[in-house]
Amino acid sequence: MRRRVIAVAVAALAGLASAQTQENPAAKELRRLPADEAHQGVASDRSFVFAIADSRIGKYDKTTGKRVELFEGDPAVFIHMNSCSVVAEELVCALSNFPNLPQISSVEWFSTHTLKHLRSHSFGAARGSMTWVDWHDGSWWICYANYDGRGGDPTRDHNATLLVKYTPQFVEQGSWVFPQNVLERFGHMSASGGRWGKDGFLYVTGHDLPEMYVLKLPAAGARLEYVRTITIPTNGQAFDWDMAKPGHLWTIERKRTEMVESLLPNR
Repeated sequence: MRRRVIAVAVAALAGLASAQTQENPAAKELRRLPADEAHQGVASDRSFVFAIADSRIGKYDKTTGKRVELFEGDPAVFIHMNSCSVVAEELVCALSNFPNLPQISSVEWFSTHTLKHLRSHSFGAARGSMTWVDWHDGSWWICYANYDGRGGDPTRDHNATLLVKYTPQFVEQGSWVFPQNVLERFGHMSASGGRWGKDGFLYVTGHDLPEMYVLKLPAAGARLEYVRTITIPTNGQAFDWDMAKPGHLWTIERKRTEMVESLLPNR
């Protein structure tokens, strides 16, 4: 009888693990590329991947893994570059003064060919620290992260993390807060990475957990809607899609300063 009870318990645990796996499908890791600048995030175009640090950007050949260009900014100006994305032939990056207060943010543009800094758009003191910017459906989408401790405004906590939609000229069109269950997964931190997918869903990562959250705009109200969670092989941080390979994802492993290519699950 005791053996039967144990067998039933083991089967139940196996079933629970299987259900959790089905609930949270996992991205499949494909390869890793070392990059000294892989501290905050990664961006990708068709032939290169870009590793982002606070004040540095490294451009790496996807095939050879060799660094071919390097941007090194003034650390007093480029205090915390958290993420970048490729729009046309430009690298569009989110810059803040994290962990300093008051929280100030700007968008910075670089040439994807030379990594030369091209121009800037300042938001001054904002409603959080800008962690990512994405161009989608004719609009700019920007996330302002808020934190419970270091780098956080004492009048707000991580629940105040905000997604804002702007016109091409950065005129605000609307804003949304995040689902409560996702905010709980952020812990005391916030949303580190975000990209719109071709499927119309918003994909978001936190700072720590190896998870990606799939969200959508609500039909009504001001809170984004949760769709599902995808397990990823690295611990959060800013990510990007591979422009040459649909369904492929680039993330970073900051402790090992590596850029990681993965394949998203088919759901």
